[in-house]
Amino acid sequence: MKKPQTVDEYISSFPADVQILLQSVRTTIKKAAPDAEELVSYSVPAYRLKGMLVWFAGHTNHVGFYPRPSAKEAFNKELAMYKGAKGSVQFPYDKKIPLALIAKIVKFRVNENLEKAAIKKK
Repeated sequence: MKKPQTVDEYISSFPADVQILLQSVRTTIKKAAPDAEELVSYSVPAYRLKGMLVWFAGHTNHVGFYPRPSAKEAFNKELAMYKGAKGSVQFPYDKKIPLALIAKIVKFRVNENLEKAAIKKK
């Protein structure tokens, strides 16, 4: 498969049932960060606002969500039931994707980036 140039292209490369899940994650992120730029970074969907916010990706058995280690740490309790690593979380396809939690994490990342940008500006 060639590298996707757009998020639509990326999502359309998955089976229909996975496309629905990926599209719901995409919609949730866009609603939580309406001013963020949508792009493809590291060959997966990504969002940028005063720096990178989050990434997400489809995998064999889960949606990977990559909100940076600071967000993973801030939401450690809510994310405890999911597999993941320092800056990533795995949401299994066979369980309901926690869209409200994703929205909270994205808003956290927006605030984090805006605060950093304001400090840098001073």
